[in-house]
Amino acid sequence: MFPRLLNPQLSKESFALSCSNCIISRMLRTLFVLLAISLPVSAQCTQKMATLPAAPELLGFRLGMTRDQITALVPQTVFGRTDHFGVAKTTINPHFNPKIDQTKYHGVRSISLDLLDDRLTSLWIGYDETFQVQTTDEFVKVISKSLQLDGNWSSWRARGQQMRCADFQVIVSTLAGGPSLRLLNFAAEDTIAARRQAKEEQDALVEAGPLGSENVAAPEIIGDKQTKTYYPNGCQPAKEIAETNKAVFKTAEEAEKAGFKLAKNCH
Repeated sequence: MFPRLLNPQLSKESFALSCSNCIISRMLRTLFVLLAISLPVSAQCTQKMATLPAAPELLGFRLGMTRDQITALVPQTVFGRTDHFGVAKTTINPHFNPKIDQTKYHGVRSISLDLLDDRLTSLWIGYDETFQVQTTDEFVKVISKSLQLDGNWSSWRARGQQMRCADFQVIVSTLAGGPSLRLLNFAAEDTIAARRQAKEEQDALVEAGPLGSENVAAPEIIGDKQTKTYYPNGCQPAKEIAETNKAVFKTAEEAEKAGFKLAKNCH
């Protein structure tokens, strides 16, 4: 029923105002629906590490290159000790190393490299205040064009932006008055995480050893010779592995060194 019928004392002005509010409310709801329909869907970057162009901003580096290839590119590179997970790190500072060709690294402050099993999995390059652009937004445009990135950028931390592509991530930010760029291999990060988890489980078993039977052996890691994958303790294959295809390892590191990879369902 209309407000006038419910309340005979309601004035004509109040009734008109009430109806106007109803009309405006319906119009706003319709506008919101139309806006939601017209908003573009976030595009996913389809670029892959293997097809990234040799952009000048990357200075000859590329994800997946070997330790020897890095040394050939920058002979002054000194790598740190490889840890238990197969990770080695190093930093190159062109400004502070007189043996490095300064003209080749003009505008570059520092370069950080992370390697997994002697292959480059993370590349970070920090540029100084003499670089061609200084703001994050300007640098995003430069990198998008140079690396031929076809996706949409999203915010990263306080002042940065990121893009997740087929098998790697790009992060752009500013540091010490200049832009910086990082390329990160997804698969490598998953492998490192799996190795850390396997080690934590192994360490926990060692610590719990005295509380249990002294004759209890550490759980074995089962590998499938046919698929070259391995299954740590607590993760079982979908199908039982035939005895002829079964391989047994004491640690995930041992399985990795034998050429086996962690099964996808165990990530």
